[in-house]
Amino acid sequence: MSSSLKDIANELNLSKTTVSWVLSGQAQQKGISESTASKVLEHAMKVHYQPNLIARSLNTGVTKTIGLILPSISDSFYSEVAWEIENEARMNGYSLMISSSKSDIDREDAMIRLFKAKGVDGIIIAPTKRSKVEIQRLIDESYPLVTFDRYFPELNATYIIINNRDSSYMLTKHLVNKGCRKIAILTTNPHLTTMNQRREGFEDALRESKITPNPSLYGEVNFVDYEKHIYKVLDDIFKNVPDVDGFFFTTHILALEAFQYFHDKGIKPNYEFASIHELPIFKVLAPKINVARFPIEEIGRNAVNLLIEQIDFINHNPKKRNKKIAPKKIVLSCSLEFRS
Repeated sequence: MSSSLKDIANELNLSKTTVSWVLSGQAQQKGISESTASKVLEHAMKVHYQPNLIARSLNTGVTKTIGLILPSISDSFYSEVAWEIENEARMNGYSLMISSSKSDIDREDAMIRLFKAKGVDGIIIAPTKRSKVEIQRLIDESYPLVTFDRYFPELNATYIIINNRDSSYMLTKHLVNKGCRKIAILTTNPHLTTMNQRREGFEDALRESKITPNPSLYGEVNFVDYEKHIYKVLDDIFKNVPDVDGFFFTTHILALEAFQYFHDKGIKPNYEFASIHELPIFKVLAPKINVARFPIEEIGRNAVNLLIEQIDFINHNPKKRNKKIAPKKIVLSCSLEFRS
C-alpha cells in the first residue's frame, strides 16, 4: 500500500502544504529550495506515492479527464478517431472516458449529463443533430466543448468537419469524367448538415456537367437497421434505372452494405464507385473505388487541443467562467484517391 501525502510530510518533518506544492510541480513557484524539493520527490518515488485524484480534483476543480461521445464505437472511423484523441489526450496529461450514443437522442443527452456529473473537464462529441438541448446548455454554461464530424451551424460552438461539399463534388466529377451519366447516390441521416453538404456537392458536379439529378437515382437509407433498409433502396434504384452506371456513397458504411447486396444478388459490380472514407476491405471488394479519406490524425489532434485551450482559459480565468471563449470553426481537407 502506497503512502499518503500526510505520511510523506510526517516522515520528512515537513508541512503537508510544502509536500503538496512539490508533488504538484509548484516548488520553484512557491519558493521551496531545490534540496527540499529533491528530498520530497525521492521519498515519494521510494514509497510508491500515488496521488488521490479525487481529493485533488475537489481541491483544484480539475479532474484531467475528457469525455468522448461517439455515435458508434463499432464504426472504424469513430474508433480510429477515438484512438487519436486518447493518444493526444494522454500526451497532454489527460485521461479519456468514452461512451456511445448509438445515435439515440435520449442516450446522448444522458451521457452528456453523466459526464458533467463525473466532473470531466470538457466534452468532445459527434452529435446526433436531432436534439441540441444539452449541447445548447453546455454552450450557455461556457462548458468546454468540441463537436466533430457533425455540427450545428446555428450554434456558437467549436467544431471540426471535413470539406464535405468539395470532396463530394470532386469525386462525382471524376465519375462523370470516366463516362458515367446515371450515377446513383446512397445517403443517410439527411437531418445532418454534413450529409446535406455531401449531397449538394454531388448535385453541383452533375449540374455543372449538364446532367439533371434523377430522383430515381437518389437512395436515402434509414440509419436504424441500415443493413436491412439498403436492400430495398437498391432494389428500387435497379428497378427504376436498370442501366445505372455509377454509385456515390456519402459514407463508407453504406458502401460496405452495397457490396454485400451485390454479392447476395449475384450482381457483378462493374460500376464506377466513389465513397466518402473507406475500409481496408474495400481493396478486396472494390479495388478501383475512388475515395475521400478522412484526416483522422488531424481530427483527433485538433479536437483535444481545441478543448484543452478552452479548459485552460477557464482554469486560468476562474472569474471569467461565464465569459465565452471565441469558438473555432475548423474545416479539414480529405485526401482524394482516384483509382479507376
